[in-house]
Amino acid sequence: MPVQTGKILEGKVTGITNFGAFVELPGGETGLVHISEIAEEYVKDVNDFLHINDTVKVKVISVDPKGKIGLSIKQTIESPKKRPFQRKKPDISFEEKLSRFFKDSEDRLQGLRRSADAKRGGRGSNRRNQ
Repeated sequence: MPVQTGKILEGKVTGITNFGAFVELPGGETGLVHISEIAEEYVKDVNDFLHINDTVKVKVISVDPKGKIGLSIKQTIESPKKRPFQRKKPDISFEEKLSRFFKDSEDRLQGLRRSADAKRGGRGSNRRNQ
């Protein structure tokens, strides 16, 4: 029975490499779960997630003309539905935000002016003109 793209099957891990894991499918065929298709999180070492003889649920994501089968474990995991984007209502009015911005800006400018005045004295500011 040929494997079809998009099908979800159960298989057995038969081999682990540094780039993924080989899984034997029900029809006796073997496919590869690439390291990037093992989990939603970053996978540094496949052995942290899979072991030989583990039974895993996989989704067939590709079958090339040579018969190589690409599999995914992470695409079988149902993630919680994301809520649509909702704009948060502002707590304060635009005028109030603008007023705060101007006040903060003026405070920062005064602080910068004070520090610039202090720096203008320089190294020779204590010397008298002779």
